Amino acid sequence: MDAPTVRAVLAAAVEALGGEERAGQVQMAEAVAAAMESGQHLLVQAGTGTGKSLGYLVPALLHHERVVVATATLALQHQLVERDIPALVEAAADVLHQEATYAVLKGRSNYACLHRVREGVPDDQGVLELPDVGSTGAEVVALREWVEDEAEGRGTGERDRAPRHTDRIWRQVSVSHRECLGAAKCPYGAECFAERAKDKAARSHLVVTNHSLLAIDAIEGIPMIPDYDVVVIDEAHELTARVTQAATDELSVQDVERTARRAQRHVEGSEADDLADAADALRDAIDAAAPGRLDVVPTDLADALVLVRDAARALVSAFPRESGGDAGAPDAGATQAKGWAQELFQTAERMTAGSEYDVLWVAEREQRRGGNHLCIAPLEVAGPMRERLLAEKTAILTSATLKLGGDFGAVARTVGLDPAAEGGSWQGIDVGSPFDYARQAILYVARHLPQPGRDGLQQAQLDEIVDLVDAADGRTLGLFSSRRAAEAAAEEVRARLPHLTTLAQGDAQLPELARQFVDDPHTCLFGTLSLWQGMDVPGETCQLVLIDRIPFPRPDDPLMSARQRAADKAGANGFMSVAATHAALLLAQGAGRLIRTTTDRGVVAVLDPRLVTARYGSFLRASLPPMWMTTDPDVVRKALGRLSGR
Repeated sequence: MDAPTVRAVLAAAVEALGGEERAGQVQMAEAVAAAMESGQHLLVQAGTGTGKSLGYLVPALLHHERVVVATATLALQHQLVERDIPALVEAAADVLHQEATYAVLKGRSNYACLHRVREGVPDDQGVLELPDVGSTGAEVVALREWVEDEAEGRGTGERDRAPRHTDRIWRQVSVSHRECLGAAKCPYGAECFAERAKDKAARSHLVVTNHSLLAIDAIEGIPMIPDYDVVVIDEAHELTARVTQAATDELSVQDVERTARRAQRHVEGSEADDLADAADALRDAIDAAAPGRLDVVPTDLADALVLVRDAARALVSAFPRESGGDAGAPDAGATQAKGWAQELFQTAERMTAGSEYDVLWVAEREQRRGGNHLCIAPLEVAGPMRERLLAEKTAILTSATLKLGGDFGAVARTVGLDPAAEGGSWQGIDVGSPFDYARQAILYVARHLPQPGRDGLQQAQLDEIVDLVDAADGRTLGLFSSRRAAEAAAEEVRARLPHLTTLAQGDAQLPELARQFVDDPHTCLFGTLSLWQGMDVPGETCQLVLIDRIPFPRPDDPLMSARQRAADKAGANGFMSVAATHAALLLAQGAGRLIRTTTDRGVVAVLDPRLVTARYGSFLRASLPPMWMTTDPDVVRKALGRLSGR
């Protein structure tokens, strides 16, 4: 894979997509190609608008072995599979001299299950057996009809292609990998959507998947992806969070009761009753425990977990070895119940182990949703990623946000790379951005405001928000640290600037809110975390991004506080390596909502004076795009007024 070939294919692909080749894109493609050939890990920061997907797809397609591309979001996955890869395959046809192959691979529960749809599960008392119970039943019927159409037309059966539905409805037509009968035992194995996806991936040169499936395959050791040589991790700023999420287990009283109830008809002894008794003990113990991290597990909770573990283990052993229904067909109810019991045992066993590498806590949840429950997550994922992924595969990690505090060290450390080894086992490059941030954007820090308190927005902050929104004549995306703060700001702006349209997260579904925000420039949209990273609104729709405070993790966050304490214990600065790094990443992502094209102009306004007054402020500012900065409110209001045409 020589550099001239990479450049030629890249140029053809860019032309096919009607885009414009950028210097950073070419630099990235050549660096990725070199890393793939040498086996050296590579971190690439590529700003919004660089065209980084083609920057790694071109060398991936030209590489001599299979390449896996892992993304964090469905939106990017769709862009790759529906737009970028097909255009690239066509553009590269003359170079490759053969048809390039690619496939999408997701977790089993993302595909409809034909056995679940056609046979159901004998134990179910849910809406699957009651298709006429109003709108819920109608949704199930619509899904089942869609599944059959997909099967007949050899479609993919993927959830994101299905008619509108809720999580609860989708569970009526899908199964987890533990509940699956297995292709060899299932009467519909030859038609199975998930199995067909796996087969296609095994025949493909390029496999597109997600961070979670990558983690399950590489780190948990459950084979999900065909063997590959190189993995490209896009949206890599989210990797550690997604890997942590994939390695997090939950245990609720509902889980235990459901498993015991489902197992009743499949075992002859008292094992299911014993598990139900253990559920009662677990309920009492969780109710008595205070929410939050459990550095020392209370005796009654520890005892209840042992009861659940032992009862679940006995229940698994009590299932018949070969459960068969009519004509030797597998008993789906028994398979599902046994799968749940196995998963319950493994989770309870992990929680009773007391490993120093895990963090256990009581998470709060409304009673109507099952009440408080237990969660356990890895203290860190860098070690497992280093040992089980980076030691085995060449990794290319890319994002618009990888340099925190001005270098790659912080991100390298969290993904399992040694920050001191840059230039050795790994390399980091910043290919820049097509945007002129110093001319296109202003960073305004409201130094005159009081430091944010714990009781939500103060009147001085609300006044500042109203003044800025008024100067911008709407056109504002407000990113807040809490739902309460977003709602308070929205209420204030509605009352004092009634001529503008002000939307708050929760008023409608996010896609509908985004549509309204784009349709009318004189609109404000205020919300929390999903807006910090998920909004792409170029043009005059968004000329002011408001950030109410530096997004440090909550002091009572069980996992973050445990990681910070562990870093302190290891001799590092826990606040800087955990809390400040987390804040820098989110702050950079939030600020990145402003400039999305070369013609965008606007202001990022941070209402937290600590960004310029605190010692860690320079680290946070170095993580942001190089915008022109001011602390003068008059300068900013005049600039916003000019942008709004006043």
